[in-house]
Amino acid sequence: MLFRAGCLCSARIRVPEPVLLGHGRLYGSRYFLWERESRLARPVPVDIRVSVTVQQIQSRSGDQRRHFSSWASVREKVVSPKQASFLGSSSPFILVKVSCGLSIAKPQSRAPREIHTGNMPTCKPFERLPKSVVPRHYELLLQPNLKTFVFQGKETVQVEVKEPTDKIVLNALDLSIGPVEYICGDEVLKPVIVDLSAENETLTLHFTKALPLGDGKLTIIFTGELNDKMKGFYRSKYTSPSGEERYAGVTQFEATDAHRCFPCWDEPALKATFDITLRVPPKKVALSNMPVVSERQLTLEESRELVVSAGGEGEGGGGEPLRELQFSRTPVMPTYLVAVVVGEFDSIETVSRDGVLVRVYTPVGKAEQGRFALDVASKVLPYYKDYFQIAYPLPKIDLIAIADFSAGAMENWGLVTYRETCLLVDPENTSAVRKQWIALVVGHELAHQWFGNLVTMEWWTHLWLNEGYASFVEFLCVEHLFPEYDIWTQFVTETYIRALELDCLKNSHPIEVPVGHPSEIDEIFDDISYNKGASVIRMLHRYIGDEDFRKGMNMYLTRHQYGNTFTEDLWSALEEASNKPVGAVMSTWTKQMGFPTVKVVQQIQEGPNQRRLKVTQHKFCADGSTQDDSPIWMVPLTFSTSKHPTKLAHQMVLETKSSDVVLDNVFPDDWVKVNPGTVGFYRTQYPSEMLAQFVPAIRDRSLPPLDRLGLLDDLFALVQAGQTPTVEVLKLMEAFGAEEDNFTVWSSISNCLGKLGVLLSHTDFLPQFHAYGCRLLGNVAARLGWDQKPDESHLDTLLRSLVLGRLGWYGEQGTIAEANRRFKSHASGEKLIPADLRTPVYKAVLSTGDQTTYDTMLKLYREADLHEEKDRISRALGAIKDEGLLKRVLEFAMSEEVRSQDTVFVIISVAMTKVGRELAWRFLRDNWHVLTERYQGGFLIARLVKSTTENFASEERALELEAFFREHPSPGTERTVQQSVETIRLNAAWLERDREGIRSYLSSNA
Repeated sequence: MLFRAGCLCSARIRVPEPVLLGHGRLYGSRYFLWERESRLARPVPVDIRVSVTVQQIQSRSGDQRRHFSSWASVREKVVSPKQASFLGSSSPFILVKVSCGLSIAKPQSRAPREIHTGNMPTCKPFERLPKSVVPRHYELLLQPNLKTFVFQGKETVQVEVKEPTDKIVLNALDLSIGPVEYICGDEVLKPVIVDLSAENETLTLHFTKALPLGDGKLTIIFTGELNDKMKGFYRSKYTSPSGEERYAGVTQFEATDAHRCFPCWDEPALKATFDITLRVPPKKVALSNMPVVSERQLTLEESRELVVSAGGEGEGGGGEPLRELQFSRTPVMPTYLVAVVVGEFDSIETVSRDGVLVRVYTPVGKAEQGRFALDVASKVLPYYKDYFQIAYPLPKIDLIAIADFSAGAMENWGLVTYRETCLLVDPENTSAVRKQWIALVVGHELAHQWFGNLVTMEWWTHLWLNEGYASFVEFLCVEHLFPEYDIWTQFVTETYIRALELDCLKNSHPIEVPVGHPSEIDEIFDDISYNKGASVIRMLHRYIGDEDFRKGMNMYLTRHQYGNTFTEDLWSALEEASNKPVGAVMSTWTKQMGFPTVKVVQQIQEGPNQRRLKVTQHKFCADGSTQDDSPIWMVPLTFSTSKHPTKLAHQMVLETKSSDVVLDNVFPDDWVKVNPGTVGFYRTQYPSEMLAQFVPAIRDRSLPPLDRLGLLDDLFALVQAGQTPTVEVLKLMEAFGAEEDNFTVWSSISNCLGKLGVLLSHTDFLPQFHAYGCRLLGNVAARLGWDQKPDESHLDTLLRSLVLGRLGWYGEQGTIAEANRRFKSHASGEKLIPADLRTPVYKAVLSTGDQTTYDTMLKLYREADLHEEKDRISRALGAIKDEGLLKRVLEFAMSEEVRSQDTVFVIISVAMTKVGRELAWRFLRDNWHVLTERYQGGFLIARLVKSTTENFASEERALELEAFFREHPSPGTERTVQQSVETIRLNAAWLERDREGIRSYLSSNA
């Protein structure tokens, strides 16, 4: 799933000095335990972040093992001597119940000491489903009513009873359960108690006697609502070409919402095959994961049969007979990949070079807008087949644009669902950056067909295996298809830097997050799982090389196809392919939170052509703090020199706190760059004399673009952490000067300017900063002009939009005047603004606009037929300066005119200015109940909380935020709130530290 938007907190507790006992073995300094309940016979990694010292380990299980590292969601109770004796001790213990299900014991009687933990408290106790009864195959029939928003369903599940039990426990939520029966052999059993628990999201069927071991069939009839929450089986509103309001039925099951549609074992490891049947009105398009194998017209009586069995009313009751479509059997797969869509759509199709039917479904009348995505998808499939050396295993792949969709896209096997803005391209109204984004999203979701669908993570702890890998591979395929995008350079600003910015917070989390209750899952669909995951895989890719990387990927996918895996399975395959210690290196990056700063503490010229560097590593923290017990990473270090800036001069793995590095063929005037290409996931810090050597290379651009922006971003991070004055980064940005022409470097500069602008919005000298920005951007704006040039590069098109957008935001008079002139012609229909310039023009016009401007924008919004254009307009509205109009924007965001998926981003647009920030925060508090009821947790509400609050810069606001969310808890936003509070305090400290220095510099350089 694509979304680029457990609860972590810090607590101080008093515990005795611990002795951890259990079933396991000590391997060096790491402890492994074996999970005996695991259905898969392999080690199960678990992160348990408890900051304690292990003094003693008792081993009973030989080579069976499970990783013990640093995680905990702790609940304590005293264990009796009898229970403790099982662990090899006769004294009472405190049992520490960890959210992942692992119990550890530690003695109760020793003198307590104070320790610090960074814990994610479990929102409520959670246990995974028992493995006594497991599914093998589902026969699923669904009959949605798109007028009453009710659906009926019937399923027959072939199960295997593996252990004696008198009950069957599976997942279900928001369903009414009808008749249930269990058949084993010739015997038909009916449950005596049907217990549907909304709190636990389970359906428990109690029988009068133990079920016989072996195979059986469970049949359940059920009814549900086509909800408006964009999860489970839900309704999506659209407008027909005639202007009539209609609805489609759509599924969105990841992470754990399949059981809102049908009772099931809704865990990724409990895979099964599916025979899916849909009963729908005759003129509706009906799609599922597999192709249709049979279709027939039902009689009116047959159409009402399931409705009557479920005790309700449905489509066909008193209306026209339904059409029944049966789809071919799916491969074995988890429930979260099941997909169904029923509605009105047009389509275009082709057959890929490797023989797969590729179809793109669009709103009626917009089939041609799916042409670009169709072309990309039909080329991506054979590319991945060649890269993985494994063919796409299904006969077809459908890509469908959905009007109401919470994420960007979802990788359902064979039926990938997308937001309209992530799939449709209108040549006249789609911008270059949007077209590029669509190529990446299509590449991302199709990568999942192998990495996630063919091979699936065992549990959500390993979500990053799906998302991090797909977020890396999407760039591989887009680089192959569109080399003119220079997409790997853009990876650094759009993916790598975002991950660094989040991961330096104390309220970040490791890539591998032990997930207990499913309510914790949504919060790990974040920049760590996606962007840090992709970044460390990119680092690994360079460490072992492309050939061995591809070989290892093929091993991994071949060995585990149609199965479930842990992170260690991937490392094992890549280690075997490369003969490098992949597991040892990469576990330090996936199991530890954060990343290091690699600091060059000394450089010595030894003779005419040899340079010795002393490098150290320590954890980089956003607040600039250091720890004596800082964790150690195994860091793949690389170096380049001015002799050959694009080639590696040396590479090594830094395994200790410090090391000496000797580089040959380096002369006294040569510069040495650590981490060329900005591939390693760490910050780099240089002594002043080394930094000075880079300045000429920045000005004449002999330093490659990725290294220029890497230097700037590392320095800016040090500024934010208080290790370097802000004035130093202002000076460095000026060093780029008029000669800088690279889009991605300017993206990094723009990112720095944006963060400084937010900080200085809390001061009275923001206008001086805007003047600084205008001077910095003036030359590149003059070079590019307003109009696209013949044969202009893709990156120059993106750069023009970036620069004009920033100048308009700063109120540069020439930019504002030209934007107003062009907007007047655009609004009248005389001459349309090119799609690439609309966002900067809209924001520039609104920033000086009045009621008339606002009304004109709403008129354009209402007339727009392309969702991308509606998005552009609605997300620009927050640029208005007038407080009264901003209040109207917030009211508009909650209106029927704005889809729920977009409401969040309209509110966020208001929060981007100082006056708007106050209004948006007040609005969020006043409407919190409405918002939480609308979204019921999930990515969107977490994104809203983060973006409306993190730009404050005072302790007063931090305390206000903490108090509000303490009184208004919302599962799935806990870590987000803590990250926002931490960021607010970091902003406050930064402002207090550097306010006067910045004021003085801007005044003296006006």
